[in-house]
Amino acid sequence: MLPKDARREEVLERLDEAGGMRPGVAAKVHRQTGVPEADVYGVGTFYHLLSEPDAGVRVCQGLSCKLGGCDALLADLQSQGTKASYVSCLGRCDFAPASWEADNEPPPPITGLSPSDPDFAIDLRAPDATRYDALRMAVDQGPEWVCDALEMSGIQGRGGAGFPASIKWKAIRGQAETERYVVLNADEGEPGTFKDREVILRRPHLVIEGLAIAAQVLEAGDIYLYVRGEFGRVKAALMAALDEARGWGEVDDTVNWHFVDGHGAYICGEETALLEALEGKRGMPRMKPPFPVEKGFRGKPTLIQNVETIACVPAILTRGGEWFKSTGRTAPGSKLYCLSGHVQNPGVYEAPLGITLRELLELGGGVTGTLKAYSPGGASSGFLPADQIDIPMDFKSLGAAGSMLGSSGVVILNDTVDMVEAALNQAVFFEDESCGQCSPCRIGTQIVRQTLERYLESRDPETLSNLQEVAWGMGEASICGLGQAASWPLTSAMKYFPKEFGLD
Repeated sequence: MLPKDARREEVLERLDEAGGMRPGVAAKVHRQTGVPEADVYGVGTFYHLLSEPDAGVRVCQGLSCKLGGCDALLADLQSQGTKASYVSCLGRCDFAPASWEADNEPPPPITGLSPSDPDFAIDLRAPDATRYDALRMAVDQGPEWVCDALEMSGIQGRGGAGFPASIKWKAIRGQAETERYVVLNADEGEPGTFKDREVILRRPHLVIEGLAIAAQVLEAGDIYLYVRGEFGRVKAALMAALDEARGWGEVDDTVNWHFVDGHGAYICGEETALLEALEGKRGMPRMKPPFPVEKGFRGKPTLIQNVETIACVPAILTRGGEWFKSTGRTAPGSKLYCLSGHVQNPGVYEAPLGITLRELLELGGGVTGTLKAYSPGGASSGFLPADQIDIPMDFKSLGAAGSMLGSSGVVILNDTVDMVEAALNQAVFFEDESCGQCSPCRIGTQIVRQTLERYLESRDPETLSNLQEVAWGMGEASICGLGQAASWPLTSAMKYFPKEFGLD
């Protein structure tokens, strides 16, 4: 039980101001906030950027960076006497192998982009907005009109879960509680995924306008923008866009905007873990129900929306829900697909939802080498073999194939890749990023990683004999999607490439 005057929500900000978990910092933050020192220590050590403030150069070991030569990069840095260490993901898969040093962020990469198209809801090559016409329409037409337009559009959340956005908005509208919040989830940490970074850098006003519309419709007094800690330029772009919009008189000054830094915990991409972080706690997912639309931030109704989702809202209102729905192929809308790994032109490509990998590779200039496998939706989606190149890349079709669209972080693997090594790389990621709250995930991710390492040493299939049972337990009993999907890279690789695992 916290003292009544304790200010828990300040803990992460205070730790950040103090430079992370250095000697004496936990006691200092305790004195500043009234939160017990042990509690402060537990929070600070949970987040990578706070717990390892002197890590030096962080080298990404996500799958795309592994394929791009992160091992050689780390060895080279260390041979030069540079302090460097691995990190799970840096969200820069399009110029792998990526590295990052705090306070020395490299300029944004020049990434591959699809040609501009008037039927794209976001269109990364288009000039950013200078007029908030959609916000004016939302004010003039009213909340019900906006919710109906979202429902007509059929837009599903672009963050990974694919949940219909209109259901969230209408659920919050129906709550008796009038204290409500809007939260932007810009904590993009899934290996292979970097689309939200590009949306904000290139079209920040779409994001600001979409959030302003959400606050207007839901009668929320506060908007929280939770931005990945390694994305300093992204946060700066959002802040600059908001300042411009205020200068133009486009946003309601009665709404409070809060910019919050993430601190290096992939799990905070899960919506309830993000809420825990906003409240100054360790980012551990909550049990659901209740859902955030009922009891979210501070126990009040909260809309949590991904960057790509919220950036689609202005076009849906100005051009109509039916228009948006028609721009998809097998499901509503255009979609941003990230493309990295063994591909000629890594980048972010907007295309009709339901495009095939074959078509996406054409946009990206083709495979470097011969296609062997691909991960269609980030680490959580597992692997599919090259002969499934023509599956529509949408939520339903990939789900039927035993995978998922997820964050649409498409990683291409050519025939030089050992699929056991690829599965191990993903296993290391999930073990590192498990919050440790539930034992199926905490223990299961460790067993998967250890077993794959033993198999690589011996190449004895018997070492893999219990993995299917472990994977089943993780999928059935883990609290959140991380643990439920953490075994998919392994099980899918074993299914489609059994000979590499010594199986017939």
